[in-house]
Amino acid sequence: MTTRGTTDRPSTVLGRQLGDELRRHREAAGLSTTEAADALDCTKGKISRMENGRVLVRTPDVVALLHAYGIDDSETLERLTRLTRTANRRRREGWWHQYGSVLADTYRDYIEMESICESVRTFQAQLVPGLLQTAQYGRAVTIASRAWQSSEEVDQFVQVRLARQQRLLDEPTLEFWAVLAEGVLRQEVGGPDVMRAQLEHVAEMAERPNITVQVLPFSRGAHSGMFGPYLLMGFPQVTAQDLVLTETPTGNIWMERELEVAHYRALFDDARTAALPPTESLALIRRTAKEYSP
Repeated sequence: MTTRGTTDRPSTVLGRQLGDELRRHREAAGLSTTEAADALDCTKGKISRMENGRVLVRTPDVVALLHAYGIDDSETLERLTRLTRTANRRRREGWWHQYGSVLADTYRDYIEMESICESVRTFQAQLVPGLLQTAQYGRAVTIASRAWQSSEEVDQFVQVRLARQQRLLDEPTLEFWAVLAEGVLRQEVGGPDVMRAQLEHVAEMAERPNITVQVLPFSRGAHSGMFGPYLLMGFPQVTAQDLVLTETPTGNIWMERELEVAHYRALFDDARTAALPPTESLALIRRTAKEYSP
């Protein structure tokens, strides 16, 4: 995953949840974004960004907006101010912020949302997904990306990748489903020893109940995943829609419009249907690992 590109900063799930509730209260009060901006003495653009979850929202602003919308019950006020504090704290206090020197905003946002989502579905055409990479494989990928200038930066980024993998073991359990093109198994990264250890690790992790790995073999011919890697994130909050992340050499692109998300859901369904079943995939991964033995 590239970390130094410049793209639109995505909203966090809790930020979107807060913004959605503020929007509903504004609309119920019959106020436009311009009228809400007048109440807060700000631009209507700020109101839009707050409602889209794109900016940190101050607790006094939430209180002022609820007052302008005629919301005066203490239960709603307490719930939304608590949600505001929680959303802002998650943005500021995650373990990943200590690695700010090697992580772009888009990657920090990704790690943050990975920490609170309940499912990740991904298709990969050439690389083992980061959550399943060994340290040696991750180091070889990081060096090949040419995004870092020093061995210290490489070390720090590999540490971040390994720290992320704890999410597969923590509670609540992350449901992780990866469809790998056969090229992922055949692309020799770091040399035969690294590849053997990497594929053995994938096979071991695929035995866990919350992890599914399938391989899409070359013999399947042309397929809808040939045009690049992507992942879908699902969240437990009822008001939170899925997110899609696509990767490019210069940055990552987030999508959250329902039509776009639905398109990638269909792509993933096509990929998992065309791929080998999990048991056969696991056998293929283990056979390929042996091919890297001396």
